[in-house]
Amino acid sequence: MEDLIDTQSEPDQRGIKIDWVGISSYSHPIQIHDKSGIKQNTVAEFSLAVNLPQECRGTHMSRFVEALNESPISMSVNELHSIPQQLLGRLSAKHSKVSIKFPYFIEKSSPQSGALGLMDYEVNFETVANQDEVDAKIVLKIPVTTACPCSKAISERGAHNQRGVVTYSVRFNDTLWIEDLICLVESCASSQLYSLLKRSDEKHVTEEAYDKPVFVEDLVRNIAIKSNDLPNILWYRIEAENFESIHNHNAYAVIEKR
Repeated sequence: MEDLIDTQSEPDQRGIKIDWVGISSYSHPIQIHDKSGIKQNTVAEFSLAVNLPQECRGTHMSRFVEALNESPISMSVNELHSIPQQLLGRLSAKHSKVSIKFPYFIEKSSPQSGALGLMDYEVNFETVANQDEVDAKIVLKIPVTTACPCSKAISERGAHNQRGVVTYSVRFNDTLWIEDLICLVESCASSQLYSLLKRSDEKHVTEEAYDKPVFVEDLVRNIAIKSNDLPNILWYRIEAENFESIHNHNAYAVIEKR
C-alpha cells in the first residue's frame, strides 16, 4: 500500500494545548446488564475525547470509532472504566473523557389493574480518566408527578399537579443498580409515572398524588435524605424541574453534595 502523509501527526508551533478533542453524537449498539442479570439491548449516543498536547497538530479521529467497533460492547455499572482506559492507550493520551447516553427500559405493572408497560429512562455514563484513576458517575433523568401542597391547602376542590423531571447524578464506590436509583427518586415524588394506565389505575395515581403533595423543594430534599443513607453514594447532584400546569414558568431546585 502506498504510504500516505499523516497530517494529524505533524508538529504544531502555536504552543496551545487542547483540553478535549474527539467525536460526539456517534450512535452504537450496546448491551447493559440489569439488576436481574439480563442483558438489555439498546442504542447509545457516544461522545469520546482525549487531551491533545501543544506540540501535536491533531488527533486520530478514526481511532475513536475503532475502539467502539473492536468488539461488541456489553457492560454494567461496574465496568465504566473500560472504554476511557482503552482510549488512553490507543491515542497515546494522558486524559480521556467518555459519555455513553442511552434509553433504559423497565417493565412496570400498573398499580391496580396490573397491566404491563415499558417505561424508558435516559441514562448517561460519564467518565474522565487518566493513567492512575477513573472518575465515573451515573446521570439519570427520571420523570415524576408532583402535586402542589399550597394548592391543596387553599382550594376547596382538588389541587393542581404537574409532571416533572429529576436529573439525578451520583458517584459511587460500590455497585449501584440503575433500577434502585430510579426507585429511590420515584418514592420521593407525589406519584411515579407509568406508560399504561387503565381507569382504575388513573383513579389510584390521582388520589395517591393528592395524598402526598410535594413542592419541588420537598422533592430534592427527600431524595437527598435517602441518598445520605446510602454509604456507597460518595457524591450526588439532584436537580428537579416541574413543568407547572397553572404557571407560565417552571419550578426548579438543586441540591449538590460536595
